Amino acid sequence: MINNIKFSEYYSDEANVILYHGETLELLSQIPDKTARLVVTSPPYNIGKEYETRLPLSEYLKHQEAVIKEAVRITADNGSICWQVGNYIEKGSIIPLDILLFPIFSNLGLKLRNRIIWHFGHGLHAKKRFSGRYEVILWFTKTDDYIFNLDPVRIPQKYPNKKYFKGPKKGQLSGNPLGKNPSDVWDIPNVKANHPEKTIHPAQFPIELVERLVLSMTNKNDLVVDPFIGVGTTAIAALLHGRRVAGADIIKEYLDIAKQRINDLIEGKLKWRPMGKPIYNPAQNIKSKTLFQQK
Repeated sequence: MINNIKFSEYYSDEANVILYHGETLELLSQIPDKTARLVVTSPPYNIGKEYETRLPLSEYLKHQEAVIKEAVRITADNGSICWQVGNYIEKGSIIPLDILLFPIFSNLGLKLRNRIIWHFGHGLHAKKRFSGRYEVILWFTKTDDYIFNLDPVRIPQKYPNKKYFKGPKKGQLSGNPLGKNPSDVWDIPNVKANHPEKTIHPAQFPIELVERLVLSMTNKNDLVVDPFIGVGTTAIAALLHGRRVAGADIIKEYLDIAKQRINDLIEGKLKWRPMGKPIYNPAQNIKSKTLFQQK
């Protein structure tokens, strides 16, 4: 898949995937220039989770800059880089990581195409501020000539049969029959206890979140790289749609889970939340039952 990589722990030629057990810079340094169509990841937030060592903020940003530089180097000229981040928290004060990281990307000549808001319904409840219910994906490109496939990620029109009522297009559908642009606010459930994708990872993002990026920013057989691949969510999203994938993690237990998830996918046993599945709304369900009982 990628010539000469000294992979460790897991390599599957059948699935076209490399899981590298070690520091991400060790993997990235072995990937040739401009070979990845998409680099997508959710890096550690420097808040002391089990998979990271909390660093002084300046050191954390320095390490992120080193990884981002490698990401830029391996990304094709028509490729994309997506960094999914939340907040760094220090003494009760939040610092949005996208604000801290943006200058690094900008100084490397990248162009911000979207600041995508990932909204989810569940999380920690705050007592001294409003509870956080979103994180951010920064989508950058290296040039103005980049891959963007909108049709595979369109969502249903609010009024699918709406037509023009006057003018030269009178009677024709006013919206795209394939659906509408999903916009830059994505309402996708996060991976909590009752989610079918839940593993032991404490900060796992959903497959659907990465699927949209893979489908819109790559083509079949393209290489997707995740510098902090964790339990393999990016690998699953890429393999589901015929892409190749490589990623690294320092925790072997996570990579073992990623390997098992990939094997389950190959064998047709993997459970995941399908892309586009409606979000369960208990309030709406109660309302429907009440209306039914009134009849």
